[in-house]
Amino acid sequence: MTRLPVIVGFGGIGPAGRSSFHHAYRRTVIDSLPATVQARTLSSLAVMMGLVTWENGAYRDADGRTLDEAGIALHYRQRILDGTLIRRIEHFDPDRVPGNLNFDIGPDGAPVHFASRTGELPDPLPPGWVVKEVVDGVAHIELTARSEIKVETHRKLAVQSAGQLPSGFDPAKLYQSRFHPKGLQMTIVGASDAIQSVGLPWETILAAVPPDEVSVYASSAMAQLDQHGTGGMLQARLRGGRVSSKQLPLGLNTMPADFVNAYVLGNVGTTGAIAGACASFLYNLRLAVEDIQSGRRRVAVVGNAEAPLLPEVIEGYAAMSALATDDNLCKLDGTTIPDWRRASRPFGENCGFVLAESAQYFVLMDDELAMQLGADIHGGVTDVFVNADGYKKSISSPGPGNYITLAKAVAAMRSLLGEEAVRTQSFLQAHGSSTPQNRVTESRIFDRVAAAFGIEHWPVTAVKAFLGHSLAPASADQLVNTLGIFKHELLPGIKTVTKLADDIHPEHLDIVLEDRDLKGKAEIGFLNSKGFGGNNATGAIVSPRVVERMLAKRYGATALRAYQTRREAVRAAAAAYDERCMQGPLKPVYRFGDDLGNEDQIALDGHSLRLPGIAGAVNLDLPNRYEDMV
Repeated sequence: MTRLPVIVGFGGIGPAGRSSFHHAYRRTVIDSLPATVQARTLSSLAVMMGLVTWENGAYRDADGRTLDEAGIALHYRQRILDGTLIRRIEHFDPDRVPGNLNFDIGPDGAPVHFASRTGELPDPLPPGWVVKEVVDGVAHIELTARSEIKVETHRKLAVQSAGQLPSGFDPAKLYQSRFHPKGLQMTIVGASDAIQSVGLPWETILAAVPPDEVSVYASSAMAQLDQHGTGGMLQARLRGGRVSSKQLPLGLNTMPADFVNAYVLGNVGTTGAIAGACASFLYNLRLAVEDIQSGRRRVAVVGNAEAPLLPEVIEGYAAMSALATDDNLCKLDGTTIPDWRRASRPFGENCGFVLAESAQYFVLMDDELAMQLGADIHGGVTDVFVNADGYKKSISSPGPGNYITLAKAVAAMRSLLGEEAVRTQSFLQAHGSSTPQNRVTESRIFDRVAAAFGIEHWPVTAVKAFLGHSLAPASADQLVNTLGIFKHELLPGIKTVTKLADDIHPEHLDIVLEDRDLKGKAEIGFLNSKGFGGNNATGAIVSPRVVERMLAKRYGATALRAYQTRREAVRAAAAAYDERCMQGPLKPVYRFGDDLGNEDQIALDGHSLRLPGIAGAVNLDLPNRYEDMV
């Protein structure tokens, strides 16, 4: 019997806000929601952005006004909308990015003289530098030959749009985050949000399974490149500083998993960090799904965090002609001022993708454990397929691998639920990077697969239109959005596009440009990802309604009703966590140095191993899997 991996908790932070309880999803379809739901979504964002605080049972703004959720929507709606999703870069001034200019100076007839503090002089002195005298710690230097110096200057970035965390939200302020790169700050906050959204204390989950039957898979594609990580280490000497003891280790791309293990969960089970460029999340999700399906693990936490909004990274992608530059956006629109909000235009006339920051995490269990604990199920992950592209002329060009991943995902879902369900109840989350090459190649893949499986008018959306491209968590952004679609049965339209490009292949597709009602037709979601280097992946996700039908068949109606009764208390606890987040800053789990294990207290014999403070034991009576060979 293959165990079904089900999603029992999810959370994170990104350009649309907090992911848990579908708040981030609702930001992407906010104009299509009832007024009361809109107001709650805006209130969640207002708290994150520091526009209101919760005092004495009510919201108050900086002017001292007492506001309810409707009042927040009335007074702050436009400010909240403008401060979320893709917009002009706010993290730094993109018109004045600091840098150095190589500057050649030297004597023009008479020698050049200048002064410097002796402690600041280079050792050894460059050729042509002669110290004439030292007075009160100041060296007077004569320059007798030409010398190259670096002069601080500023430049304007050609790319000025990005998918950013909500304006005013700073994950560093939510816990003791000293010296943590931003990607790891986001990891702590995002993973904590996911864990707490489950509605079950982590200790309760651990008490139900052996400690080695928990896995954590998480990574970042670009590693941690800001001043507290690898970027700071590589720049330190060039900037006249010194390398710290933390920059190298905290810069590793494995750190998102390490931080979840060490500071959020205290996990001693399996861990890993797979990097597959823009498909990294699905690569990590595949490990978790196979763990649970095989019975090797019963609980898995999966996610990614990426904080690439740095001038150097933006310029790197811009040098590849991969990003939407301001000039090219203006050419598309025939304007002199770029429309930063609409910089990402999947399947429309576009000119490149938009970088974004995001941290998204998910808690998965096998179906039996979820039933036992009464965990709320938000969806099931039946399959994730990964294939490479084979021989390539350009490492960034597309290849045949994505045909394989998508076709196998559709075939697997056809085998599970039947042809009719695939044809009439599924939708596609496109990679939709917003490059001219992607719009042609991905739409052609979708169209040919749809034709092969008899699908007509296949609904397609692309969340990068709202959120931008967050690299490693890109498909995690898709999954968050998909769970929201399952909940509200509303497919977000690609509202940054007014007309589909003429060179795409839409014959069997329905690429939605406005929010689309999928009532009764949102049961299967396909997550598609195409990464640099030929990293292709497609995930097949089923709705909680489909999962319940599967549970009823496997366990029977009586067992399902008992599970639903247990689930009520878990849902209530999860809702209480949501309310706490609505009323104040997120309070992440950060257990630095807590409950350190004493190795002297490890109980170990030939049959089991027990760790102090952990209820379950590690079983050492392992079967011989090769008994037919020995």
